[in-house]
Amino acid sequence: MAVSVQQLRAFVATLDAGSFTAAAVALGVGQSAVSHAVAGLEREVGGPVVRRGRGTVAAPTPLGDRLLAHARSVLASVEALEAVVRPATARGTVRLAAVPTVCQGLLPRLRELWAVTLPDVDVQVYEGDDDEMPEWLEAGTVDAAVLVDPSPAPAGGVVVARDEMAAVIRRDHPLAELPALTLDDLHEDGLVAGGGGCEYQVQKLHELDGRPFRYAHRVREMSTMFGMIQRGEGVSIVPTLGRGMLPPDLVMIPMARRLERTLVLSGPSSRAWHPLARALVDAV
Repeated sequence: MAVSVQQLRAFVATLDAGSFTAAAVALGVGQSAVSHAVAGLEREVGGPVVRRGRGTVAAPTPLGDRLLAHARSVLASVEALEAVVRPATARGTVRLAAVPTVCQGLLPRLRELWAVTLPDVDVQVYEGDDDEMPEWLEAGTVDAAVLVDPSPAPAGGVVVARDEMAAVIRRDHPLAELPALTLDDLHEDGLVAGGGGCEYQVQKLHELDGRPFRYAHRVREMSTMFGMIQRGEGVSIVPTLGRGMLPPDLVMIPMARRLERTLVLSGPSSRAWHPLARALVDAV
């Protein structure tokens, strides 16, 4: 089997961009070149790797899905190798993943810093949950990530922030005047859990209090969580970095039991770092 780097680039770009046409634009080549490269890859691996259909978004076949993580890993290693032999000026695109509260409360400041220190680097942001960060990083979906409470701490990573868990309730709630709230206070109204990828920390708070983790509602998006709290359907616990995301009629109250969260900017642990991931860390 003689798979080429160009074939892998065309394959990954097609899936990331959603079509052969968009992939050609991203790679700066003609559409026929992308189609031929993907077709060549399919001949080498013995089957189709991209589903084709008029008017549909390009998606991997079962074979393509098995190849995708390996293809990303190979391309990341090639980029790291190329960085050794080309000029040291940081230039290009780097993919960075973070959870919603980090995207809203921390990344704007980091991106301002990088815009000054790394003006020729385009930082593309991917938003996901806590569990997705290490998975995306090791699979090569992203080049760097802000990991939440990583254990063990990744070699080469750097702590970029620490924050705490806090309660979110309506501004007109009777508890809004208290200096701090307990889990008992929140469970009286019903806890809305899961939004924004911070469920692990909420579970940890329950463990520290020696009580089982329970909730009235479980959602994925913080916007859904905040909407339910606004309607009086419950209360929640989120990191303090999410303060800027609160609607005007919601407030954040400290928890009586403090729980800190550590945020670490890092590259992958199982493969070579993208050179621009290292540049992001060094700049911080």
